[in-house]
Amino acid sequence: MDLRPFIDKFSKRLAEVESLLSDPAVFDNNQRAQELSKEYSRLKELVATGASYLKTQADLEENRQLLKSEPAGSELAEMAKEEVARLEIEEKRLTLEVQRGVIPPDLTDSRNTIVEIRAGAGGSESALFGADLFRMYTRYAETRGWKVETLDSSPSDLGGFKEVIFTVTGSDVYKRLKYESGVHRVQRVPATEAQGRVHTSTATVAVLPEAEEVDIDIKPDEVEINCCRASGKGGQGVNTTDSAVQIIHKPTGLIVRCADERSQQKNRAKAMTVLRSRLLERKIAEENAKYAAVRKDQVGTGERSEKIRTYNFPQNRVTDHRIEVTLYNLANFIEGDLDALIEPLMNDELEGKLKALNA
Repeated sequence: MDLRPFIDKFSKRLAEVESLLSDPAVFDNNQRAQELSKEYSRLKELVATGASYLKTQADLEENRQLLKSEPAGSELAEMAKEEVARLEIEEKRLTLEVQRGVIPPDLTDSRNTIVEIRAGAGGSESALFGADLFRMYTRYAETRGWKVETLDSSPSDLGGFKEVIFTVTGSDVYKRLKYESGVHRVQRVPATEAQGRVHTSTATVAVLPEAEEVDIDIKPDEVEINCCRASGKGGQGVNTTDSAVQIIHKPTGLIVRCADERSQQKNRAKAMTVLRSRLLERKIAEENAKYAAVRKDQVGTGERSEKIRTYNFPQNRVTDHRIEVTLYNLANFIEGDLDALIEPLMNDELEGKLKALNA
């Protein structure tokens, strides 16, 4: 694939956007100004990447020619050989970066994200696995400098979670976490298993791009808001006041509950954020075939036969069934080293989009 025409296109569009941003009238429309500013930052980075790509290609060709012209085993030939090996790796990396820029950006990729984890098949063990997934995403967020905030949770008796809902804020959160949606299957010996038998359990994960008020308009008469007393952890201030908020969206029947904060007002605001995000996901599903699976399809039913990924603890193995990639470093993966599978998933999606673009 010849990337030069695309790099030239990036440079041309960058000049256009730069010119638009120099016009004060653009800032009369705040949303338009923000969109152009984001596009400018993206294009500026792409143009720089494109320049590095072209230079790397030129340096690679120069060293290949030098390798051909010099006697085998000579000092210059050995230096050229080492440089060719280094530049080939760099060219491959930059090619992927430029190719990603060829595909129109997904407007939701830069959004903050709401993640919902629910215990599936397997009883108490599935709830414990849900807690492991929550910790895994929390640690991954820490490595990327993201912030995690719990919105609501339903703890199980043994220290797991029947359900936990949390937000993740930061740069390109949805872009990376969207691949986590689906059924996650675990195979291990539960702490409660006396005979040492391996059990199979599941937990479902839903990843939703956080919606803004301009995305979804919710009319006051479309929601029923109820306040009640929170339960579980949180201390006396949470458990003895009517701070928990439950919102029912009448047109869709969606129910959202938030009880994490002591303030009823804060819980209400967070619950509305979750509701908007769920409604935005439905809207995207209807408008774009890429999001054709509605929320129920996204997470499945939680049955063991439905899975996107398997975590096999006895074999220290994690397998992603969508791309048929297996890693034998589950111990590191479950501690938050997710990029080992997220990067291949991103590349697989990129390849599919490029094929569709060239079809």
